[in-house]
Amino acid sequence: MEFDRDLDVKGYACPLPILRTKKLLAEMESGQVLRIQVTDPGSLKDFPAFAKQTGNELVKQQEANRVFEFFLKRK
Repeated sequence: MEFDRDLDVKGYACPLPILRTKKLLAEMESGQVLRIQVTDPGSLKDFPAFAKQTGNELVKQQEANRVFEFFLKRK
């Protein structure tokens, strides 16, 4: 999947991945896509909830080798 910005927060625990995602999304334009790579298993609940609360669209999520990838489209 194509994306405009990339955020690698592997090795960090909640809430740091969400906080860094929020900061980077604020710098992006509406419609741009951010890819976030996370290793914290709690992110499976955190990122869908974050997207719903903020109005950003969780376009896709996937997992490979214990790395979770989330693709968020800026509202």
